Amino acid sequence: MNTNMNKLKKRIAAASKRIPADLVIKNGKIIDVFNLEIIETDVAIQDGEFVGLGDYEGKQVIDANGNFVCPSFIDGHIHIESSMVKPSEYAKVVLPHGITTIIADPHEIANVSGTDGIRFMLESSEGLPLDVYMMMPSCVPATPFENTGAELNAEQLNPFYSHERVLGLGEVMNFPAVFHGEEGMLHKISDASKKGKLIDGHAAGLHAEELNVYLTAGIRTDHECVTAKEALERIQRGMYVMIREGTASKDLDELIQVVNEKNARRFLFVTDDKHLDELIAEGSIDHNVRKAIKKGTDPLLAIQIATLNAAECFGLCKKGAIAPGYEANFLFLDNLESVSVSEVYKAGTLVAKNGECLPFKEPSIVPPEPVTNSVTYKPVRKDDLCICLNERQHANIIEVIPNSIITNHLVENIAVKNGQFQPSIEKDLLKIAVVERHKMTGNIGLGIVKGLGLKSGAIVSTVAHDSHNIVVAGTNDDDMLKAIRVIGELGGGQAVLKDGEVLASLPLPLSGLMSDLGYMTVNSSLGSLNKALLHIGFMGKFNPFSTLSFLALPVIPKLKITDLGLFDVESFKHIPIASR
Repeated sequence: MNTNMNKLKKRIAAASKRIPADLVIKNGKIIDVFNLEIIETDVAIQDGEFVGLGDYEGKQVIDANGNFVCPSFIDGHIHIESSMVKPSEYAKVVLPHGITTIIADPHEIANVSGTDGIRFMLESSEGLPLDVYMMMPSCVPATPFENTGAELNAEQLNPFYSHERVLGLGEVMNFPAVFHGEEGMLHKISDASKKGKLIDGHAAGLHAEELNVYLTAGIRTDHECVTAKEALERIQRGMYVMIREGTASKDLDELIQVVNEKNARRFLFVTDDKHLDELIAEGSIDHNVRKAIKKGTDPLLAIQIATLNAAECFGLCKKGAIAPGYEANFLFLDNLESVSVSEVYKAGTLVAKNGECLPFKEPSIVPPEPVTNSVTYKPVRKDDLCICLNERQHANIIEVIPNSIITNHLVENIAVKNGQFQPSIEKDLLKIAVVERHKMTGNIGLGIVKGLGLKSGAIVSTVAHDSHNIVVAGTNDDDMLKAIRVIGELGGGQAVLKDGEVLASLPLPLSGLMSDLGYMTVNSSLGSLNKALLHIGFMGKFNPFSTLSFLALPVIPKLKITDLGLFDVESFKHIPIASR
C-alpha cells in the first residue's frame, strides 16, 4: 500500500473513531468560517489534517481552555523582499502572528537577478513551517521605460510552472501591453492559462471599461484598489479584491466600507509590501483583521476574509477552515476583538507560542553570484546631479501623498540660481535622482519631489520598485553624491547621511533587497535608520524609505521617476522637468 493510501486509511479510521486520533482539541470555541458561527465541540486531527468535529478521543489532547480556535491566516499577496530579510527569517516574524500560508511574488528579486533570483527564493523557502506559494513575475521589466537587471520572457517563466508551489502568473502591471495585445505579454498569459494557473492583476487607476480588458484576458484579482468605487467596479466584474494594508499603501479604511454580507466572499486581505519593523510591531494579516473589526466589520466575517476567502481565491482547497479534510493549520485567540494570538499550529504541530516562533530547520542555501553581486554603476560626479533650468522656470514636480504609493503631478515655480534648481527646505522641494545600477549604462534620472519632509542631508536606497536602481533624495548635492558612493560600498542597502557623515545604514547584500542576517539584527538597524531620520529633520507620519522606493515605480499614477528621467504615468511617457 502506498504512503498516501495508508494515510487516507488511517484518517478515515480516526474520523470514524475506529482508532484514536493523533490529536484532539478540547474545550475550544471553534470558528466556523462557512456559517460564521461559533461551535463548541472537539476537533480531531490525524496526520496533520482535521478529520472530525464531534466527541473524539486522541493519543494527545490539547486543552484550548476556552480560547477561540481559528483557522490560521493567509496573506494573499506579498513580496518577501520588502521585509528585507530572507524567507526563513520572514517566517520567524509572521508565524507568531498566525500566518501559516503566503502567496509570494518574487517580482522584486527577479527584476535584479532574473531567474537566479526566483530559484533562490524557491530554494530558500523550501521546507519551512510557513507554506510559501509563488506567482511568477509577469513584468520584468515592469515597463520599457527603465533599465533593470533582467528581462524575463514566457520561455523563461514556463519551466517554473511545474514546481508544486508555483500557482500562476504574478501581478500583470503592464496594462497597455494587455490592452494592445502585445505578443510577449499574451504569450505569458496564455502559457499560464493553458496550464490551469491563476493570473494576478495590478489595475492601478484603471476605469471600469478598462477592467473589461483585464477580465477578458483571464486576470481575476487586484490589489491596487484605493477607493470604494474602484472596489465595487471590480467586484461587479467578478474579480477578487485584495484589501491591502502595507507600509506605503494603507487602503483598508477606505475599502472595508463596501464589504457586506452579500459581497464579502470576493474580498481577501494582503500586505503586498510591508517592512520588517512594522511586521514586528503590529503584525501582518492579523493586523488587517484587527483593523477591520475596529472599523465595524463582524469579527467572524473579518476572519473569513483572512482565511477561507484567500484559500478559495488561489484554489487552496485544503486550507482556510477547521473542517474534515482540511489541513490542520490553526491558532488560538484569547478574544475576537483584539485578535490576540497565543498559539499557532501548522499541520497539527505547534510552531509559535506567546509571540515567539519555535526553532525549525532552515534551508542551507548558498546564494548565486547574480544575487550577491548586484550593485554596479559608473562613477557619479557632482555635475551629474545638476538640474539645469531657466530663471523663473516652472517645473513638473512629484508630490508625495503620505501613506500612498500614488503621487500628485504638480507644476510650480521653483528657485533657480546660476541656471540650476535650488532645493527649498521651506517649500519642501527636494532633489531626487535614480542611478542605474545593473548594466553600467551611466543613466541618471533627475527630478524634484515635494512632501518628503527632509530638513537636511540625504537618504538613499537600492530598494526602488520595480527595477531597484539606486534612488536618492536630499537637500544638497554633496550629501546625495556621498550617499550614492556609500551604497556602492555596502553592495546595496539603505542609508541616512548629513554633512558628509553616514548617520545610519543597513547593508542589503542579497540583490540589494535583503539582508543575510537575522531579523532582530535587521530590525535593530532599521531602528537606527529611523532615529537618524529625526536628525535630518523628518517628522512625517509615513515611512520615507518606503515612499522613496515607490517614487521610482512607473506603473502607479501619477508622476514618477526612472533612470531615464521623469515619467508621466497617465500619458505613459517621459517628460522634461521644465514645464512649458
